[in-house]
Parts: sequence; structure tokens; C-alpha cells
Amino acid sequence: MCDSLCAFQPDRTLFAKSSDRPPREPQVIESYRPRAPAPELRTQYLTITDAGAAAVLGSRPDWLWGLEHGINEHRVAVGNEQLWTVDDPSSSPEAFTGMDLVRLALERGRSAEEALDVVTGLIDRHGQGGVGDRDAGKAYYSSFLFADPGEAWVLESSDRSWAARRVDRAEQGVALSNRISLSTDWTRASADVVEAGDFDRWRRASSPTAHADKRLSVTGPGARSVAAGNDASAGARELAAVLRDHGGERWGRPGGDDGATPTGLPPAVIDRLGTGVSLCMHLTGVQATTSSMIASLPRDDGEPVRSWVAPGNPCVTVFVPTFGLDGVAPELADPTTWHRFEALRDRVEQARAADPDGGGQSALAAVRAVLDPVEAELWGEADALVASAPDVQRRWAVGLGPRLTAALDQLGA
Repeated sequence: MCDSLCAFQPDRTLFAKSSDRPPREPQVIESYRPRAPAPELRTQYLTITDAGAAAVLGSRPDWLWGLEHGINEHRVAVGNEQLWTVDDPSSSPEAFTGMDLVRLALERGRSAEEALDVVTGLIDRHGQGGVGDRDAGKAYYSSFLFADPGEAWVLESSDRSWAARRVDRAEQGVALSNRISLSTDWTRASADVVEAGDFDRWRRASSPTAHADKRLSVTGPGARSVAAGNDASAGARELAAVLRDHGGERWGRPGGDDGATPTGLPPAVIDRLGTGVSLCMHLTGVQATTSSMIASLPRDDGEPVRSWVAPGNPCVTVFVPTFGLDGVAPELADPTTWHRFEALRDRVEQARAADPDGGGQSALAAVRAVLDPVEAELWGEADALVASAPDVQRRWAVGLGPRLTAALDQLGA
């Protein structure tokens, strides 16, 4: 399960994505330099011609070549979600995973629409297939959100069938979760969808959608709320609160002076009504949010591209500020850092199991008492550096690792 959303502010697009994966699978946050074209490029399962690559910053499960989400030097952001459809992904030969397609879109796309073209062209030519969830031995098809400073596109797919829709800026933004959202409202589609007319025909009727509907009831209003402003940092703070949602009252007051106010964890129950499911996922032993990203994609070349990246569950981690594509703390590319935040999640979930009426909330409050001041300090310093030279911004962001380490040491993680 995953969630993506974007919000159109007058001067930029804000993009956010949370990646829900197997709870013990680390994600690394890495920057990739531009790459020249070459005869061959090895993706997870296929070798294709290498068209070269733009500079990219993204997050990936440490065993996969592809990315769960990321941004590139052309101010394009991409993320994907698993879809359940009438087609059986386990019967498809190994081809592209959704994560492969996210990375290739970022490497080759100079706009949201061009990134869409990259993915649909690759699906048409090679198809989708291969295990994307190693723990469950599961293959799956994906939906995608492509965003740039001026527009966004939604793409939903099932094997080689796909439909896409341009998101009008008058909509303020858009949110995706693990369900088909397109019907006859697509703008472009594969030949078989054009003939059928309605992409909802590819929806598997037996698959419940309550878990996705529940999360969309948070992300949709969240996108519209952020679009009402015109400040990158304030909007990112509000998106961080959305991604930290546990299914109850909104997390904290964005921009408030009291910091985050932790809310209780969802119940550790899974059913067709979506019980136990929230934006910040805590299905113990089954699924957890393992990485999140918020990105500001400015229209103005003079405004820096910014992102805030979070290893692990949003509620027990720090959204770490970055600048550009290579201004990111190298410690975030080390699985050890991810595992230390994993230990905090385990602590909170174990406290919930021992005392369902408040143990999780108490444990979470103790974690946030240490992490909130660190996050607030880092965000404030980043805001103060917006007008600084890129090399100053980069040096500051690259040097943040020891401060994260000190907070984790204090928490005994």
C-alpha cells in the first residue's frame, strides 16, 4: 500500500508520497549523478538500452534497483502505488516493476508529461512483471503520480493496459491510493482501453477498497488545504502532518508553536472495512510505512528545489531537509540509520500491544519529545538558508547526519 498526493500553489507544486512496504525491509535515500547514454542498462529483471539519466534523488528498498518515489533535476517528482486488477501479475513474465518505472521516468523525463510518456512507452514495449515484494513473493501492477511545477498526470495500469489523466490546476491537487480511480475520464489510454472506454472495467470487484477510501479521505482534503497557501515550507509542514495521520484527529497544528501533538496509533486489526489502516501505516508484522518524501517543485528558477525525506514511519522519524539533488545527508543512504528508526517504531507498537488503551500513545509521546525539537530546528535552519548560495545549502544539508545520530542515541535506538 502507498499514497501519493500533490497540491498546486500559485508559485510551485508540492508533492508528497509515503511508501508502505514489508515492515523489516529497509529503504535507502540516495542521490544519483547524471549518466551518459550507454549500450546497456540493467534494471531489476530486464536489460535495456541506456538512454542516459538526469540527476535524481530518490528512495528505494535496499534490494531493488527501482525507486518508490523521487525527484529529478528538471523538477519532476514521481511516485507509485500498488493496484489490484482483473489481471494476474503472477502470470506475467519478468519485465518492469513499478519501482523500475518510477526510476526510469525520473531519469528520462524533463516534465510530468514526458515522464508519463516514458512509462507508457516502456509498458507498451516490455510490459510489467516480476516480484516487487520479496517478503511475500508478490508481483503487482501500479498507478503513478507525475508532477512538475506546472501540472500533474495520473497513470493507472494493469499489465500492458493503461489509462492516464491530466490533472487540471483548477482541481487544486490530486491524491492516489491503492485503488483504480479512473473510469471514462482518462485523457490518454492504451488501444484496448480506448476500445473498452471505461478503465474501471479493470478493477477487481472482489478486492476491498475501504482501506484506500479511508486514506483518500485524509489526503484529498490535505492537498486542497495546502493548495490554499503559497509558501513551500508551511505547505510541507502541513503535508508532514497529513502523512503522520493515524486515522483520528490531525497530527498537531501545522505551523503552530506547540510542535506536533501525537495521536494514538490505529488498532492492530485488519479487516475489509479498513480497520487498522492509516496514512502512517502500523499493521504489525504485515505492512508499515518505510519511507516518505515531500518535495517543492518551484516555477521560478531562482527558488531552490527542496525536499524533506523521512526514513521509516513518519510518526517516529524526522523529515530531514535537503536542497537540490545532492544536498542530502549520506547517513540516509545507510540501512543502519533506517533500522534505528525501525527500532523506535517497534518500541511504540510493542507498547500499544501491551497496553491498547494508551501504551502506544505514551511511548510515541516520549519519542516525539526528543525528535520534535530536532525536526523544528532543522526546518528553521533550512528556511533561513533558502536565499543562500547552493554550495552553502548543500554543505549544511550533507552535514545533518550527526544530529540525527545524537537524537537516536538519546532515545537508545
